[in-house]
Amino acid sequence: MTAPYFFGYGSLVNTVTHDYGGARPARLQGWRRAWVHTALREVAFLSAVPCADSVIDGLIAEVPGADWAALDEREFAYDRLPASDRVQHGLEGTPDISVYAIAAGKKNGATEQHPILLSYLDVVLQGYLQIFGEAGLHDFVATTDGWDAPVLNDRAAPRYPRHQPVSTAERKLFDELIGSTGARRIDSGS
Repeated sequence: MTAPYFFGYGSLVNTVTHDYGGARPARLQGWRRAWVHTALREVAFLSAVPCADSVIDGLIAEVPGADWAALDEREFAYDRLPASDRVQHGLEGTPDISVYAIAAGKKNGATEQHPILLSYLDVVLQGYLQIFGEAGLHDFVATTDGWDAPVLNDRAAPRYPRHQPVSTAERKLFDELIGSTGARRIDSGS
């Protein structure tokens, strides 16, 4: 029996943050990304939201033995939803593919009290840069809503548990890209 797959569209695109094999680029039709907040987490994070006219790039990767426990724990604020019929991939056959999303009734917008962590955004952007290049970074921004959310600059003391080192060149590129969105950066001390 073939292992099921997940479709990742945020930090899961950065393969350094997980050990799931068989990772490969894929596209999810009928969805966008949005920055959201729920009562289950202190900070804002990405969720997939239905949008008939949108397509987002991401990765699929295998969940060996259909053992979803570790991934469900990592993605505890999300619901795991079937997405096999919405994912374009290069695999043979029609594997089971799921996507994690916040239920509409559980999500709120990001606020000063619940900002986007820059250490999280760096991980996401680093993954997109590595897999999809600079064009993929710009597509990520274009297919993500909620850039009016504040971005907390926590690079000096990262709060995101799977944060990664960011090179000087990546930092410059990411800062310029974030600046182009109109997102307001706030210092971690403010």
